[in-house]
Amino acid sequence: MSARLAAHYPQGPREIAALDELDFFEREFEPGQYLLREGDRPKYCSFLQSGYVYRHKIVGDGGRQIVSIHLAGDFIDVQNILLDQSDHNIQALTIATALMVSVEELIQAATTHPSIAKALWRETLVEASLMREWIVNVGRRDARARTAHMLCEMAMRREHAGLGPRETFDLPMTQEQLGDTLGLTAVHVNRTLKALETGGLIKRHKRSVTVADWRGLQQVGDFTSGYLHLERTNT
Repeated sequence: MSARLAAHYPQGPREIAALDELDFFEREFEPGQYLLREGDRPKYCSFLQSGYVYRHKIVGDGGRQIVSIHLAGDFIDVQNILLDQSDHNIQALTIATALMVSVEELIQAATTHPSIAKALWRETLVEASLMREWIVNVGRRDARARTAHMLCEMAMRREHAGLGPRETFDLPMTQEQLGDTLGLTAVHVNRTLKALETGGLIKRHKRSVTVADWRGLQQVGDFTSGYLHLERTNT
């Protein structure tokens, strides 16, 4: 966790020591298990060590919109630590392990050490940048571009997190979950993935995706990586 914050904003020995002294505990979540429900008062801030989790909102007719996906090395809910209640749900997408620390402890560390506060602030700003791009993706790109853009983002974020090369990765989502992410039906998702495969951009085997033409996939998805604010990016 301290390495993640130091990547956002330099941390000195005192700040690293303060972070290491936080009273963390590890918790494992099963697929579908809630880390936080809409309306809950956030008690803990969590840092994902393994697996995937996702945020989502439920609308009046029961429909679900997935608004972000988090992978190992991500903070999950820094954006909630100053709020009285969560305005969305956070669920495990796969088996996931997270380090949990109380909100009060983390706020105290940030209050005492301004560089920790700045790093946490930047974390929320980067999350906001990703959410803006997701709004654009669902609101203004067609189904083929939306899907290609999402694949490019996941590939690059996984690579940056040290989870494997961008050219081959597992996409641990059902077509229904992909539909709830992209604002499409499961049938439309299936048709769109097949079109990307037929076009020579990707290859699929079950949930494994191989990017056959990275630049082509970027072009179709209207994808540039600036909004990810990665410290080192190989585009």
